[in-house]
Amino acid sequence: MFELRCGRRRHFPDELQKRRTVVSWCFHNDELRDLLTSYQSNTIRTTKYTLLSFIPKNLFEQLHRVANVYFIFLAVLNFVPVVEAFEPEIGVVPILLVLLVTAAKDFWEDFRRGRSDYVVNRRMCTVYCSKQREYVDCCWKDVRVGDFVRLSCNDIIPADMLLLHSSDPRGVCYIETANLDGETNLKQRQVVSKMEGVDFVPEDFHWRIECENPNNNLCRFRGYMESPSGARVGVHNSNLLLRSCTVRNSASVVGIVVYAGHETKAMMNNSGPRYKRSLLERRLNTDVLWCVLLLVVMCLSAAIGHGLWLKQLKDPVFQVDGETSPLLAAFYVFWTMIIVLQVLIPISLYVSIEIVKLGQIYFIHNDLDLYNEHMDSRIQCRALNITEDLGQVQYVFSDKTGTLTENKMVFRRCSISGVEYPHYDNGRRLELYTGEKEEGQRCSLTPRSGSRRKSLSCRSISCNRSSVSLDTLTAQSEEEEEEQLSYASQHQPSAFSSHMAKEVVPDVELVSKLSWLCYPDSTVDHSGAKASSSLELAFITDFFLALAICNSVVVSSPNQSLNVLPQPQTPVRSLEDIKQMFQRLNLPVPLKGSPLSLTSKLFTQGKTGSLSVPAAGDAAHSPNPNNCSLNVDEETNPPAEEDFPHLMFDEAEAGDGEATVLFEAESPDEAALVYAAQAYHVTLRGRYADSLLVELPTGGAVPVPLLHVLPFDSNRKRMSVVVRHPLSGQVVVYTKGADSVLMELTRSPTALQLAPDVYSQIRSQTQKHLNSYARKGLRTLCIATKTMEEEEYEVWLKTQLLAESSIENREELLLRAALALETNLTLLGATGILDRLQEEVSETIEALQRADVKVWILTGDKQETAINIAFACKLLCPSDQLLTANCEDKESCAVLLQDFLCLITNGPEVSDTEVPRAHSAPTGTAGSVLVIDGLTLEWALQPELQKDFLELSKQCKAVICCRSTPLQKSQVVRLVRDKLNVMTLAVGDGANDVSMIQVADVGVGISGQEGMQAVMSSDFAISRFKHLRKLLLVHGHWCYTRLTNMTLYFIYKNVMYVNLLFWFQFFCGFSGSVMSNAWVLILFNLIFTSVPPLIYGVLDQDTPPHILMAYPELYRSVRAPKAYDPLMFWLNILDAFYQSLVCFFIPYFAYRDSDIAELSFGSPINASALLIILLHQVVESHTLTWIHGLVFVLSAGSYLAFVLLISVLCVTGSPPTNPLGVETLQMSQPSFYLVCTLTTVAALLPRLLFRVLKNSGLKSRSPDSHWSCERDGPSGEDSSGPVLS
Repeated sequence: MFELRCGRRRHFPDELQKRRTVVSWCFHNDELRDLLTSYQSNTIRTTKYTLLSFIPKNLFEQLHRVANVYFIFLAVLNFVPVVEAFEPEIGVVPILLVLLVTAAKDFWEDFRRGRSDYVVNRRMCTVYCSKQREYVDCCWKDVRVGDFVRLSCNDIIPADMLLLHSSDPRGVCYIETANLDGETNLKQRQVVSKMEGVDFVPEDFHWRIECENPNNNLCRFRGYMESPSGARVGVHNSNLLLRSCTVRNSASVVGIVVYAGHETKAMMNNSGPRYKRSLLERRLNTDVLWCVLLLVVMCLSAAIGHGLWLKQLKDPVFQVDGETSPLLAAFYVFWTMIIVLQVLIPISLYVSIEIVKLGQIYFIHNDLDLYNEHMDSRIQCRALNITEDLGQVQYVFSDKTGTLTENKMVFRRCSISGVEYPHYDNGRRLELYTGEKEEGQRCSLTPRSGSRRKSLSCRSISCNRSSVSLDTLTAQSEEEEEEQLSYASQHQPSAFSSHMAKEVVPDVELVSKLSWLCYPDSTVDHSGAKASSSLELAFITDFFLALAICNSVVVSSPNQSLNVLPQPQTPVRSLEDIKQMFQRLNLPVPLKGSPLSLTSKLFTQGKTGSLSVPAAGDAAHSPNPNNCSLNVDEETNPPAEEDFPHLMFDEAEAGDGEATVLFEAESPDEAALVYAAQAYHVTLRGRYADSLLVELPTGGAVPVPLLHVLPFDSNRKRMSVVVRHPLSGQVVVYTKGADSVLMELTRSPTALQLAPDVYSQIRSQTQKHLNSYARKGLRTLCIATKTMEEEEYEVWLKTQLLAESSIENREELLLRAALALETNLTLLGATGILDRLQEEVSETIEALQRADVKVWILTGDKQETAINIAFACKLLCPSDQLLTANCEDKESCAVLLQDFLCLITNGPEVSDTEVPRAHSAPTGTAGSVLVIDGLTLEWALQPELQKDFLELSKQCKAVICCRSTPLQKSQVVRLVRDKLNVMTLAVGDGANDVSMIQVADVGVGISGQEGMQAVMSSDFAISRFKHLRKLLLVHGHWCYTRLTNMTLYFIYKNVMYVNLLFWFQFFCGFSGSVMSNAWVLILFNLIFTSVPPLIYGVLDQDTPPHILMAYPELYRSVRAPKAYDPLMFWLNILDAFYQSLVCFFIPYFAYRDSDIAELSFGSPINASALLIILLHQVVESHTLTWIHGLVFVLSAGSYLAFVLLISVLCVTGSPPTNPLGVETLQMSQPSFYLVCTLTTVAALLPRLLFRVLKNSGLKSRSPDSHWSCERDGPSGEDSSGPVLS
């Protein structure tokens, strides 16, 4: 069915290799067709081995580990007769066992990958065959670059394809990218321009595609299509269907493959698990080097001792090699001792640590307290080897939106043409929504126990300097609202479409003004009211039209089948009817020259210099600066709703449409604004490739030609749409974005027909409203517009098309085009969106501060908004001193940083209302908080000012970075991590947090409302910020203490046992002889004492979880170097030396004058060593369970069973000695048990005494209540450590 092309690879011109050229297999150009064969096939292979390459390749990879090379070297060295320590075959067993176990694990993992590849490669799809001239079924692995692939609804895309045809008459296609980035909201893709509305015939496709070479950037695709006539059409990311995505809401689509197999973006982003190197491992390397030095010293001592012994030996009674000089014999003994004492190097410790970490991850993963029942998600541990770093965190860098807050945006207030509309009824609705669930908890500092613990502290809203809205302080789960969803909604959910976001209650005053559009003949009490409405109506209508269309929202219906295309509804009123309504209201429909897109002539009637409504009830909404100052805390009684006319539709016209519209938004901000516009009956009904269907307040659904969409980016901080206005026919630009940017761009609008002083008042009043919204913790956006002349638009269009068709510097050219368009805008108004604080955020931050963990907020929001949220989450207290840094240049920034340092150094006076320091950060300067904006941060991050910035930050309780870009976030984290040499943790939920998460030592992603980019880039993924509390204070504490204690124990037992062999050298002429059976020597650390340390490292709990949650200060006790420092290491080594001396010399003196043989002498020593090592762990363990008991019994039992079996069955072994009957004889004598008991007690007595005194000291220094807390402590956490089954 498909042609097989083989032979030598042809050489193609350089210009064809710098970029990718794609044509169809129907193209009549042999050179270009042959070029397609040079591209990778669609076969994927994620396995590392084949059957033939497995053994050599796996062995080669294992030899990259120094530990394996070390043991192989010793095994080979043991085959040299002059340095042989024991039978060579026995010396091979340890390394052979390690290699086989590792190889088996690698084989199983690779087998699973191969099985997955087999399934994926044999999935079926429909591909056009040029020979048969029809679409045929084929496997994914047979798809090639240049093939036409036809997909149906719910099909998975087999390769990266350029969309050429869609059955949707609008030329659009919807895809779900959940398999790629975890996002379930639909993404819209559109057919390449010039291919829309054309009957696609594969044989007639003769375009040549030039695009960039394969890369892993999911958000970028650059290229163009060139027709045989030379005409070019730009192609971009919205035309690309990515492999692994799923086609939705489209009956069929056709695309041409541009990237296949491992060159697809999905495969190039498949990097597998994240691996990092923990701080403990880096410190462990130092300890291993000390062990190496100790081994060398012991071996040199033995070599020197053997040389001296041979030199002084006179008339030996036993056979000695007299031909070898003492110097050479000492050299041989050095290497013999290296073999004998090989276990002193704790190389196997690395393997044990990896096993322990897997066990720790299992218990973290199955902790019920870290499970979100509402989202049905548990914590994900994506980095497998840095669990102990969770116990070393010193700085936490947190995003705000979606991390500290819900990121479930709700439209709260708006300001249009300088008039503020507070939406009192909407505010009451939000309070009622949460009031029922918050009743009884609102003033409680101690949350109740249970699977959901929520609280709201009254302290957080009693700040003297902040009027914090209750809406911003707490958020509860929405399970009640979700239970009310219908069955259809549950199966076809709409992103960011909670009932709270959708049910916006309109402002009665705004409804009254909009009603003049529908009912211009209504009787009014004041003649000026009509004129005022006429004057403001252009702003209001344009404002809500911008909210409805300036977005990338996908419109769908829950009752619509996935395979049935949505059909646009017939407008209730025609376009002519709508124009007549404007004329009846004396609002002429503009034809040209309109500065405000809807009706330029509106302002010809309104040049009275004032926009205020003469009605007495409207005085509060006047844009006059003297009358329009917004008092956000004033509880006014708004006019009764029945006093105003409403926007009324006929019942047949209204409800059904709105009830069936679903909005699929890429961000919650967009959804909130679209639902707000819908509340005022400006509803986005449909989105097409080149137009939008919008229903206006008059009841008419009109098409709005869509010319361009300039998406949001972090550089511009705004997005724009270019449309042709349905009434005026003019080109209009609608822009929404950050007020810090748009307020500057709207300073001098083009062709403004308003009086300059009136427009200046509008901007001034809007800025006051923005500041007020920010103080109340609302997210702010500005809305602006601009009308373009046709000549101006044509000039800009050429620049835009050139940028879209460019491959090199495409992003830069598009940015320049966007900046050229978004100038001289006219400000329409602003919005305030409520983003509620997540539950238990304040408790979590307070606990982290008590644990001496500094919390920084890095956000792109306004300074006032960030400060308000910081107060709400208790990062700031009323008595804290705010150090606000807002500078325009580098010099002023340097001076300000120095001033702040001097202020802190001189010790500012503390207010009498300061909160107790018991719940604050432990530093003396806990009352200083630095607030710095993005521009000042840019100066502070420069090398000349970094030192002052860091010094100031160290002295502050917290730092809040506002208006910061994603790049600045990562730069701040890197600066603190590298310069202060501290352990950093970054937590965020969106794509703008990815760089910060990747730079930090520990990256935590929150699976929230902004997709899964942060989660996929993180080391740990949680669903709520509150989970960070237990993750650090409990699991971080446990993981670090477990691993450090296990590491010290592991080194102790190795040193202790090796010293027994070393002490014996003093009685055998340092010859390298041992008093143990070779098998026992090899298996003692490999089998008999290997499992107890693992159980110790996985299950030990030095402190109960409810104590750790109730007293975060305990987190500081495990922070390096307190818990694991050189002193602890050397004390551990000294204890091992002491125990080895006792374990060796008590049996020595007990059997000193007897005729006992060396193996019989070694029997009680080995038994005592095993008991001492096992009971030493019992003394050190804080937790003992039946698992510990079972492991101890099995370890001791396996040793006894093995030595007895050797004693009974082994006729030859360890020549020239014979183990036959040795152990059975020794264990039959009472002296054996007496010696073992006395040795064990004497060896462990100092350790036991030290532990008793240490525990007694801890209790005496701690209040009785510290350790006698109730099971349900202040944290509300259950001490049982629940685990998911």
